[in-house]
Order: sequence, then structure tokens, then C-alpha cells
Amino acid sequence: MRIFDPHIHMTSRTTNDYEAMHAAGVRAVVEPAFWMGQPRTNVGSFVDYFDGLLGWERFRASQFGIVHHATIALNPKEANDPRCTPVLDLLPRYLAKDGVVAVGEVGFDSVTKEEEVVFVRQLEMAGEHGLPVMVHTPHRDKAAGTRYTLDLVRQVGIEPGMVVVDHLNETTVEMVQDAG
Repeated sequence: MRIFDPHIHMTSRTTNDYEAMHAAGVRAVVEPAFWMGQPRTNVGSFVDYFDGLLGWERFRASQFGIVHHATIALNPKEANDPRCTPVLDLLPRYLAKDGVVAVGEVGFDSVTKEEEVVFVRQLEMAGEHGLPVMVHTPHRDKAAGTRYTLDLVRQVGIEPGMVVVDHLNETTVEMVQDAG
């Protein structure tokens, strides 16, 4: 059996996990850029992380017969830190690289104005690069945040079929499905 995992964070996994995944039939993965659990304090941290996703992680996966794809973005949680937002200027360089299949994870964490500005800009970049978008819904007040997310996607004009909305629950699945 051949399995494709559309959302996995292999950077935080061991090489043994790649071996077990291959044995279970996994042949391709998508790794969304995400918050690493500790605040990044400068753009260089993102450069190192993105280079690792697109270089080392792709190589590491290939050693076990797994094709590694990535989504690249400024994560919503980090959009609130002005030290991180200059990474938006670097994203076009990464969005054009081999192995990048989408802009993501983008969206909201706390649904702040800063997050909205970063989210909208990254939706626009996805359109400019002809890439799909992987959207992260907020952990708190998920239904309202998801509604607002879908409104912004419509306003920016991204085709619904180019948007994957992730981290849904029983309060959000139907509204996302209805949005296309």
C-alpha cells in the first residue's frame, strides 16, 4: 500500500520514524512550516529552518524512499512578533524552490490585527505564485476565527479549491465545506 501524509512535522521526528513510516507504506509527505515551540527572534532563524526543510529534511526522507514536500510561511503564532515579520520579504525566494507545494501554515492563532496583515499578505503571495494555501484555524474561539478566515480568503479572491483549511472540529467542518 502506498500512503501519502498531507500534514506531518518530520523536523521534530526521529530517523527511526521515517523507517517505520516506509515500512507502513508511506511514500510521500507534506511538512508545513510551523512554530517550533519556542519564539524565533530574528529572520535568520527562519532562513535556517526553511533551508533545513528544503534541504536536509528532503534528503533525510529520501534515504527511506519517502518524497518530502514542504509548505513555507510565517506561522500565525509568530505573526505577532515584529522581529519575525520581515521574513515575509524572503518568502518569494522560498516559494519558488523545488519541493515547495503550498504557502502554509497561515491563518490565525489569537486573531489579532498583526496576524490578519500577515495572513492576507501570504494569501496574496500564494496567488502570485500559483500555489495552494494551507490554513491553520485558531485554537481559541475556533468557529468565529474560522468564519473570519473564510471571509478573508473570499476577499483576497483565492479560489476555494486552492485552500486547504486544517485543524477543524465539529463546529467548523460544515462552514468550511460550504465555503468550497
